Amino acid sequence: MRFLLDAEQRAFAASLDAMLTAADTPAVVRAWARGERAAGRALWARVAGAGVFALAAPEAYEGVGPLPVELAVAFVELGRHVVPGPLVETVAATVLLAGLDDPGPAKRLLPALVSGEAMATVTPPGSSYALDGDAATTRLSLSGSGLRLCPGHGPVRPSLDPARRPTPLSPGGELLATDAPVARAVLWARLAVAAQALGVGLALLGRTVAYVRQRTQFGVPVGSFQAVKHRLADAKVALEFARPLVFGAAVTLDPADVAAAKVMACEAAYRAARTALQSHGAIGYTAEYDLSLWLTRARALRSAWGSPDACRETVLSGGRRR
Repeated sequence: MRFLLDAEQRAFAASLDAMLTAADTPAVVRAWARGERAAGRALWARVAGAGVFALAAPEAYEGVGPLPVELAVAFVELGRHVVPGPLVETVAATVLLAGLDDPGPAKRLLPALVSGEAMATVTPPGSSYALDGDAATTRLSLSGSGLRLCPGHGPVRPSLDPARRPTPLSPGGELLATDAPVARAVLWARLAVAAQALGVGLALLGRTVAYVRQRTQFGVPVGSFQAVKHRLADAKVALEFARPLVFGAAVTLDPADVAAAKVMACEAAYRAARTALQSHGAIGYTAEYDLSLWLTRARALRSAWGSPDACRETVLSGGRRR
């Protein structure tokens, strides 16, 4: 498959890139990891104002979607700039609410999510924790009893990525539905994770190429060494193979295609992270160095909304098991 973004989609990506570049996202991420929300909420409002969350919501709820390809375009840029917050979870919550037989909860909750006035989190199937439950204003829990609007959250748990803050959600709360479109929500969440991982990998590769051009050993740039070139080339090839899978999956929204895209994009980002760490040397391990923000995000995304094994099982089964 040959997939090219059209002029409008490329302009959308460029506008997000410009906005996020000006936002100094590394500083926002560090503040978010400390539990300081002001800068993160301000950035969240700008992301929503650019129409990102509206892409997953139907027009009936003040959205412009569903537009999965444009959503993938947006999440590549969100990953490239390592934007914090329950981005994927808000998309999943939007899909859950929009797909309920009773339109009441969607009419009540979705406009605020689309506009950025609220942010949502949701416990993925099989998980006990929701991302950023301490920051989200709409907390959804999926369980055997159905979809509930939770009244609160428990303590923040440690995470490999300090800016991803998992929390248990409080039991009980308003029962919104006994039968929610869980499979469709997982599908959109996995697509968003795949696109986000692709963006993270592209950022890691770009930062590493710039670094090895300026770092010298034996009087020459490190990037002139064949071993370094080969590792960077391998990382580049993996990302370029993942890119059409991500956008192809956005076109088909087939569960097997989306699962394959998530595996490929997350593994490509992880390869780029390992290459970046090796190429930077000891400084790559330093938490104060901005590279660490992308390194930890690449690792965390591998298991978000489906482990590599779970996604491979979906691919092998043709999408019948999710």
